[in-house]
Amino acid sequence: MVGSFEVEQYSLSKLRQFHERFLSYSNKIVKGHCKLWVSESISALVVIGLFLSFLLATVCTYFYVFPRYQPAAVRTYRVHESSNSVGKCNVFEGKWIPDESYPLYNASQCPFAEPGFNCLANGRRDRGYQKWRWKPKNCDIPKFNVQEILGKLRGKRIVFVGDSLSRTQWESMICLLVTGVEDKRNVYEINGNKITKRIRFLGVWFSSFNIRVDFYRSVFLVQPGPAPRRAPKRVKSTVRLDKLDDISKEWIDSDFLIFNSGHWWTPTKLFDMGCYFQSGGSLKLGMGITSAFRSSLKTWAAWVETSINRNRTRVFFRTFESSHWIGRNRNSCKVTRRPWLKTKGRDRSRISDIIIDVVKKMTTPVAVLHVTPMGAFRSDAHVGTWSDNPSVPDCSHWCLPGVPDTWNEILLSMMLSKNGLTA
Repeated sequence: MVGSFEVEQYSLSKLRQFHERFLSYSNKIVKGHCKLWVSESISALVVIGLFLSFLLATVCTYFYVFPRYQPAAVRTYRVHESSNSVGKCNVFEGKWIPDESYPLYNASQCPFAEPGFNCLANGRRDRGYQKWRWKPKNCDIPKFNVQEILGKLRGKRIVFVGDSLSRTQWESMICLLVTGVEDKRNVYEINGNKITKRIRFLGVWFSSFNIRVDFYRSVFLVQPGPAPRRAPKRVKSTVRLDKLDDISKEWIDSDFLIFNSGHWWTPTKLFDMGCYFQSGGSLKLGMGITSAFRSSLKTWAAWVETSINRNRTRVFFRTFESSHWIGRNRNSCKVTRRPWLKTKGRDRSRISDIIIDVVKKMTTPVAVLHVTPMGAFRSDAHVGTWSDNPSVPDCSHWCLPGVPDTWNEILLSMMLSKNGLTA
């Protein structure tokens, strides 16, 4: 009995050991399968992720190389009112390319092109400077369609405010639009005035389309005035930094309002002429030009915020236009036959930087026409000595037709399309 019992105990012990080993082995198998399943799942996710990344990269590369085949939802760029960008495309970042379809008009056939800017009529022999088109890096400026533009502008008033560079853009705009008018007698200056450098107001009426295109000469945008009483003898006049130009009330009733300022904010046009800055009743004899310009723009911005009807008027501000003076005192002018390949530092301007900075802080939408970089290449397009006064070289103003036409092509595309430019 005892031996039989011991055998049974021994058998049970062996059976228990076998059972424990079996369970242990089973657990290892189950855990191994779990680890294997988790490992395989992670590997599958990694493969799927890599495949999707590859697919996305392929699609993006395809649309970059073949932009015309992008779907409309991808190609639609919206104008950011307070910036110089059009969606993903900065229209002012690009290059000039030859285009034989330019120029868009003949200055000799446009009575509103100032004779001093008609370089061909003033003896310039090469025409190459007229045959360049601005190509933004990632989009295209819509092709100029004068009939479509005139139709969309019907009943509108466009107002340019600024210095002589603003007047040049105003002249360019009229010459562009008049190409679509059959009877040129229906386009005329409303007061019968001739275009001159000093006149404060010029307005052209397109009677068959009920379109007004006006120019107001306001070189500082703020109010110039006489020297205050008891001012030092060197003070002959002042620029009132805290008061907008007294003709500003005439700018309000407009659909499109385009400003510029900058070329008069120099020592030669201010301090050398006895003109200093004033704010309220206080002379600012120690104030620098950069600080004064910023102060004047803040006054302008405050006026826009309180005076402009956002539901009607769209406001634009064009930045400083690149000039190409050379020499130690930057008083020599050499016009080249072709555009520069590099900007040579002319693509930056403190004036432009201040304009952009002030506009960014405004609540009223203002579109910045940042033309400084694009103009920096165009050392070939200035008036030079081909003006009505050839004894005085000019490397600030532009020949017409020329660079200001491109400003207006961009301006018109922004004015007439809420969806911006096309890719």
